[in-house]
Amino acid sequence: MAKDFLLEIGTEEIPAKFAPGVLQQLEEKARKQLQELRLDFAELKVYTTPRRMAMLIKDLAEKQTDLEAEVKGPAFKAAFDTDGNPTKAAQGFARGQGVDPKDLFVQELNGVPYVYARKFEAGKPASELLAQFCLDLITGLHFPKPMRWADLDFRFARPIRWIVALFGTEVIPFEFVGLTSGRVSRGHRTLGHDIEIKEPAQYLESLRQVFVMVDPEERKKVIWEQIQKLAQDAGGTVDEDAELLEEVMHIVEYPTALMGEVADKYMHLPEAVITTPMKEHQRYFPVRSKSGKLLPHFITVRNGGTHALDKVKAGNEKVLKARLEDAAFYYREDQKQPLAELVGKLEKIVYHDKLGTVRQRVERVRSLARQIAIQLGLGEKEKSWIDRTALLAKADLVTLMVYDFPELQGIMGADYAAISGEPQEVATGILEHYQPRFAGDALPASLTGQVVSIADKLDAIVGAFGIGIQPTGSQDPYALRRQAQGIVGILIDAGWDISLKKLFAESYESFSRQGVKLQPLAEILPALHDFFLQRLRYVLQEQGLRYDTVDAALTNAGDSMMRTAKKASVLAEKRETAEFVPYSQAFIRCLNLIKKAETQALNPKDLVDPAEIALSEAISLRKERFDNLVTLGEYSQAYQVASELIPYIEDLFQAVMIMVEDEKLKQARLALLSECVEMLGCLGNLSLLA
Repeated sequence: MAKDFLLEIGTEEIPAKFAPGVLQQLEEKARKQLQELRLDFAELKVYTTPRRMAMLIKDLAEKQTDLEAEVKGPAFKAAFDTDGNPTKAAQGFARGQGVDPKDLFVQELNGVPYVYARKFEAGKPASELLAQFCLDLITGLHFPKPMRWADLDFRFARPIRWIVALFGTEVIPFEFVGLTSGRVSRGHRTLGHDIEIKEPAQYLESLRQVFVMVDPEERKKVIWEQIQKLAQDAGGTVDEDAELLEEVMHIVEYPTALMGEVADKYMHLPEAVITTPMKEHQRYFPVRSKSGKLLPHFITVRNGGTHALDKVKAGNEKVLKARLEDAAFYYREDQKQPLAELVGKLEKIVYHDKLGTVRQRVERVRSLARQIAIQLGLGEKEKSWIDRTALLAKADLVTLMVYDFPELQGIMGADYAAISGEPQEVATGILEHYQPRFAGDALPASLTGQVVSIADKLDAIVGAFGIGIQPTGSQDPYALRRQAQGIVGILIDAGWDISLKKLFAESYESFSRQGVKLQPLAEILPALHDFFLQRLRYVLQEQGLRYDTVDAALTNAGDSMMRTAKKASVLAEKRETAEFVPYSQAFIRCLNLIKKAETQALNPKDLVDPAEIALSEAISLRKERFDNLVTLGEYSQAYQVASELIPYIEDLFQAVMIMVEDEKLKQARLALLSECVEMLGCLGNLSLLA
């Protein structure tokens, strides 16, 4: 027999950002505990609203499954003496398993006889286990910022106010934080009332009667349908914003969407100035025309019904108006000075107490950007745009607008640069140099944006490593991984063959010129190199390359991210061909032979067999062309040239033995194989391929 089970933990309003973690933890921990308790069930679902977290289990077994197991004990020779009597070891084992020593039996494991106990444990009724199950579940949940309340030592997301625990129609009684579990839940804070849940199967419908949609996916669906309907009625659309929709879904228990108006006098402001306070501060959805133009409307979602919607609308419009009035004032005031005049004020902003001011950082970024431009061989006009972009990129940090709306950094800098008469290339670069701002964000598309973005991020990374700040485990408070990943992405996307080692040195020197003391470059250089290779590994695997392909390509990788990525791409393509099998076999065979040997430079005169002489000549004929192709980064063509050696290598192994007693001849043959490995390994260490 089986019954449905319900656990509801009622709380004060829980922050929306906690909800996804609550859902995941609740389900994972419940499934794990039920498995350990040997309680079978048909279906388990978890729910959350701002005032509750709940779990509904369908067809939960009324009794544990019986436990029958064979438990391994000590070795037979330690369990019984020469007369066949059980030793203390056997007696202790039997006692621990609740069996008589005479019931122990012998069974071999890997050829060694051990004693075993056959253990049987009758299943207990679920009703005797569920109270502790609930307590373990509640106390096992973790939150980013838990709180205490009253005089309790226990911490939870927010104070717990009621608990519902039902198995079928019966309450599972237990006490916790001064509360006793029962069957009474609470409805919407203003629209609903307390309600008695007769049985778990009625839970969702019972809560719906008191204006609570328990299922977050149902709320999301209803919210999005309401938003779309309102937008269509106004002749517009609303862009999909999964993050905003998810947050709003976890803020309300009973959603009702409504449309508000934006005063026309604010519509002249830059679009981001209007939409940022809407989305980031008020959780509103901007409305656009079919062509994408921002309309003077917004949609918000009320936690309640349709009562007095006109007053709710007016209240939301009033709040947004206040924010936009501030924004309009900031916008007028900020334009009274050209953007370039604000750069000096950056001297008053500390970037990091060990790394100087933002003004100092601007000069370091300019220096790095110049070095990148030199490596790329850019012309004077492009260099001037890049230098100007680097100079002005952080100037908007001292504007009134960005001070009040930090999310607009870069966006306002670009707008103010254009108003100040800066070239479009500079304005675009200021906007793009922060990109990518988050995972999945677009990479900068303009030359100025790409160069200054790399310089800006590299300065942050080198500075952090130089003062001993490196990401560890899941901790990365300065988002250094994201910044390094952005650099790698830009280099690969743009196809730039840039030496990171030179840029590390230039960045380090920029700090030194300003008197900023960092750890010695030689000490942080290996960590920086490895850090970027790990980010490259992540980027390549995100592109769909197999892990072993990436491992092979990254072996002995240089400091050009683009070249290493290109190697990995070519290797991924070549390994799928039939010709790659003998190629990789030849590489691995040569590599295995030279691994433990100290190879010397090859002297062809030391070779004696026609097969090895032929291989040496084949290498000599192709070496210059091969080296040129590798230098140019033409790895696919270099691979083709190297593959021409395969017949010669196969002939060599057929004709001679490499590890001969003649030391001079052995060294010559090993040196020959070393040259083969160098050419065949142009795409990486093929021995790492699965």
